Amino acid sequence: MTTPSADRVTHHRWEDIPAEPLKGTISRRLITGERMMLAHVYFRKGDDVPRHAHENEQITYVLEGALQFWLGANDERTVTVRAGEVLVIPSNVPHRALALADTLDMDVFNPPRQDWLTGTDAYLRR
Repeated sequence: MTTPSADRVTHHRWEDIPAEPLKGTISRRLITGERMMLAHVYFRKGDDVPRHAHENEQITYVLEGALQFWLGANDERTVTVRAGEVLVIPSNVPHRALALADTLDMDVFNPPRQDWLTGTDAYLRR
């Protein structure tokens, strides 16, 4: 087994990454590795993420503010995630969200969200 080269290591600063504008006042910044994606997602109170599902496992860590999530195809479960709290969403679980306050959340995806990388995430661009 060969040891990976230190030349492949990358260093990022959030403030150096341009924010990508999305629907409403939502925006995001992405950092992607080979097998994981990290995103800062910025919401204003009242911004919503429509119901969607994806193969990617998602971990959402709310750094500031609060998000209300509806989970399942028929909103079977609701969870409010506040600053300092984490929500783990398994692959293919339908979910939607509403910002209850101005919010910064950090999302981690495995594998990386190809629809986010290619701009084909229409549910966030309407």
